[in-house]
Amino acid sequence: MPVISVSGISAVARAFATLFILALAVGPARADTICTLLADASTGKILHQDGECDLAMPPASTFKIPIGLMGYDSGFLKDETTPLLPFKEGYPDWRKEWRTDIDPTTWMKESVVWYSQLITQSLGEDKFSAYVRAFDYGNEDVSGDKGKNNGLTRSWLSSSLRISPLEQIAFVGKIVNRQLPVSGHAYEMTEAILGRYDLPNGWVVRGKTGAGFSVNADGTPDRQRPFGWYVGWADKGDRTILFARLAVHAKPQKMSPGMGTRDELLEQLPALLEEKSAVTD
Repeated sequence: MPVISVSGISAVARAFATLFILALAVGPARADTICTLLADASTGKILHQDGECDLAMPPASTFKIPIGLMGYDSGFLKDETTPLLPFKEGYPDWRKEWRTDIDPTTWMKESVVWYSQLITQSLGEDKFSAYVRAFDYGNEDVSGDKGKNNGLTRSWLSSSLRISPLEQIAFVGKIVNRQLPVSGHAYEMTEAILGRYDLPNGWVVRGKTGAGFSVNADGTPDRQRPFGWYVGWADKGDRTILFARLAVHAKPQKMSPGMGTRDELLEQLPALLEEKSAVTD
């Protein structure tokens, strides 16, 4: 089993632990940048675009979607419950839910950072980078923090890898339309472990949250400007609509920005999906 460098992870743990600690202590804050984007999966036509949707930000835990595809395609991940991997001292553990044995379903549900890093380390730098390029994912930069050689375990966490909501939509569209160079099993299992929400008007939503810090010009995380993602797709009958929302906040949040972004969008999606699904030309 690959070993995660404790020294390389500690900085990540401290930064993201700060996000969760501040979230508990500080009241809700206004999002000063929001993009909400919906597109038709079959045609790629943008159905709704509101805000700065070409703003490139770190993918944070939304990157678990491509990591899932990589893990299942490479054979490291087997099904919804295999492999079950033990927590070890030195792994990121700022959430109590991470300090236990984790399987693929729990990994995705609880956004377990150390499980992601075991998957990427199992691939190695060359294969990991090759997947990201083949996926045409964002800026494709998995070098990590400058001079630290930590891209394999750090690049998507407020580091070198960036993606915009428009690029998120393009990537998710390739999943829905089976246009990526991965196995059918990889598609099926990744979809199976994604969070699912059944909306009251019959739409079924699958997606992934993400949360992190904006990045300063010198590459350091700006802990006063957290961001949240919610990215995925919604199905009803023969219609599939892709969605992405990004919220960048001016100060720390009362709850995880990813969860807040998801909850706000889920409240709005029933009406948005009904309205936009009527657009056919």
